[in-house]
Amino acid sequence: MALCRHSEEKSALQDMRERLGRMVVALSRDGEPVTAEDLGVAGAAAVLLCDAIMPTLMQTVEQTPVLVHCGPFANIAHGNSSIIADQVALSLAGEDGFCVTEAGFGADIGMEKFFNIKCRQSDLTPNCVILVATVRALKCHGGGPLVTPGKPLDSAYKQENLELLGAGVCNMQHHIKNANKFGVPVVVCVNRFATDSDAEIDLVCKAASEAGAFRAVMSNHWAKGGAGAIDLANAVVEACKSTPLDNFKFLYSLELSLMEKTVKICKEIYGAAEVTFSDKATAQLASYESQGFGKLPICIAKTHLSLSTDPARKGVPTGFSVTVREARASVGAGFIYLLLGSIMTIPGLPTLPGFFNVDLLPDGKIVGLF
Repeated sequence: MALCRHSEEKSALQDMRERLGRMVVALSRDGEPVTAEDLGVAGAAAVLLCDAIMPTLMQTVEQTPVLVHCGPFANIAHGNSSIIADQVALSLAGEDGFCVTEAGFGADIGMEKFFNIKCRQSDLTPNCVILVATVRALKCHGGGPLVTPGKPLDSAYKQENLELLGAGVCNMQHHIKNANKFGVPVVVCVNRFATDSDAEIDLVCKAASEAGAFRAVMSNHWAKGGAGAIDLANAVVEACKSTPLDNFKFLYSLELSLMEKTVKICKEIYGAAEVTFSDKATAQLASYESQGFGKLPICIAKTHLSLSTDPARKGVPTGFSVTVREARASVGAGFIYLLLGSIMTIPGLPTLPGFFNVDLLPDGKIVGLF
């Protein structure tokens, strides 16, 4: 649903109905794809989803409209808000307005899929990339202490440490260079925490500029709301005016084979030295190409904690190998879905899931949500 779109040729509902019909649910005894349309269930599925296709309108505390719709995780899906929400936002903003849409996690996964999958299907061209960086995250990539959910944050992340930060800015620089490969100007938003020092902010901004960012700006919206992001907004406006839209380009051609597209992403975006395919993945990709799905874009599921497939390798790993263990065809959505490393496509629950704390009191009050 996130990739459905409204166009002059068809409505978003029509597009969704066709995508549901194209979903491959099985193979025949002759090895031919069996679709939801073949089984006669696509229409019923469309009826179930006909209201869900409409984005939810919300607002910030400063009454800025926000459209929330879809947004699957970028480590196990394409990680972007819906095309329909973007189209609605653009129509409301008008010719002189701005629509900011999120691509999940780092530029190696959410942004890459935004460009190579979402932009292809939406026919919308991005004007600017806003790359969000924090001093704490870059310290982690510089070799900082392990961060464990639920445990107190180590003091290294709350005190000035220019050496640790300086060792980790290479990760941000890699993401900037990745964004520049698509011909889109990059504005780095340094999301300030109360414990960040001025020297640390300056170090990040300088490293961003050296890597080719159009501008790097400290943003203090956490403390000051919209007023704390005025410099960032001005930098984005300037960046959008600086580069013609025809400067944008995709990373790969859809005419390449599925393996060639995969290798291009792994080597040029992640920085892998070698890409190998399991026997299972090799057979699956060959089968998809023989079934006519070879010109679809690639959606890779991998860890968001590292450029490599090993969550423990921080910074900018080099000399690593990537193994494609499995391939799946998401024909309705319109991409081939690859699994790298040990990634799980269904996030695991903790030992004590949060729903154990949620309950309804006799007076109708809900408890345990937060």
